[in-house]
Amino acid sequence: MICPERLKQIRLARGFSQDELITQMGGMITKQALSQYESGKAQPRPAVLLQLARALSVTSAALASPSPSQVDFVAFRRKSGMAERDAEIIRSQISFSLEKRVCLQEKLRPEQRKTFPFQAIKVSVMEDAEDAALQVRDLMGIGRDPISNVTESLEAHGVHVFALNASAKFEGISAVVRRQDEVIAGGIITRSGVCGERQRLTSAHEAGHLFLNVAEGVDEEKAVFRFGGAFLIPAETLRSEIGNFRKALDLQELLALKKRYGISIGALLMRMRDLGIITPNYFTDCYKVISKNGWRTAEPQPLEPEISLWLRQNVLRAHAEGLVTTREAEKMLGEKIGGEL
Repeated sequence: MICPERLKQIRLARGFSQDELITQMGGMITKQALSQYESGKAQPRPAVLLQLARALSVTSAALASPSPSQVDFVAFRRKSGMAERDAEIIRSQISFSLEKRVCLQEKLRPEQRKTFPFQAIKVSVMEDAEDAALQVRDLMGIGRDPISNVTESLEAHGVHVFALNASAKFEGISAVVRRQDEVIAGGIITRSGVCGERQRLTSAHEAGHLFLNVAEGVDEEKAVFRFGGAFLIPAETLRSEIGNFRKALDLQELLALKKRYGISIGALLMRMRDLGIITPNYFTDCYKVISKNGWRTAEPQPLEPEISLWLRQNVLRAHAEGLVTTREAEKMLGEKIGGEL
C-alpha cells in the first residue's frame, strides 16, 4: 500500500513530472496508472511499488505513510511570473528536506526544540521590530557584536537554514515544522548562487517572519525588513560606528562596514535612513548612484555565501553512532562517506 499524497510529494521533491518518473521506471507503467496511484484510486502491485521506490531513491516504506511532521509555510517570497507547478515543487523539496533534518534533530539534538519563540514576539509599531531583533540576539547570546555566521547561529537554536537550487524568481521561504500541533523546528531557505550579503539579509528577513507576531495595521514586510537590518547591525552599534547624524558618506567606509557586519551597502543605507542617521533626500541621492553603477544586483566586493554544515555534521554523527546505515547516510548527503577512525 502507498500513501497517495506521499507519492506525489516525493515525486515533486525529486523534481520529476509524471512523464519523467515513468521514464525513470523504464516505462513500466502508464501515466494514467501513475495518476490513479497519486489520487488514491488504485494501488500499485508489489513489483511496481519496488520500482517506484527505486526511481525516487527512497524505501518502499517511505511511500506507505504520510510525513511524520507537518510543514507550514509562513512566508514565500517569489517574483511575479513563477508558475504554480514550480512553486509546488519548491514547497515539496523543502518539506522533504526539513522532514529529514527534523528526524535527525530529534535523534541527536532534542534539546533544540522551542529554543526560539516562533511567531510570538509582538510588533505593534515599527520600532518594536528593533527590540525584537535584540531579543533574538540575546537568546543567541551574541550581544551586539557582528554575527560571524548567520546560518550557524540560527541552526544552533533549532532553525534549519539551507539554500535551494532554484530559479531567480525564488527569493526565500520561512516555515515551521509541527508535530501534533507543537512547533518543533523552524526553517529558512534561501536561493543558492547569491552573494553572501544578500543571502545573510534574506536569512535575517525570513527570521523576522518566523519570530514576529505583527499586529493588524502594521506593514509586515516593512517590519521584517526592519528586524533583519537590526538583527545584522543593531541601532546602538551602527551609531557608535558612524555617528548619530551624517551629511555625507564615503564608499570605502561603507565597504568596511559591509565586510565587518556582512550587510549590503543598500541595506546599510536603508538602515541609516530608518534610524534618522541620514536624511531621506540623501538616501535617495545615494540610491541613484547605486542604480547607476548597477550595484542593486551586483555590489562591489561581494561576500562569500555561507554554507550550512548542520546536515552533513549530524548525518556523519548519526552514522558513526549506528543510528543510520551507510546507504541511508549516503542518500541523505548525496556522496560516499568514509569509515570509522
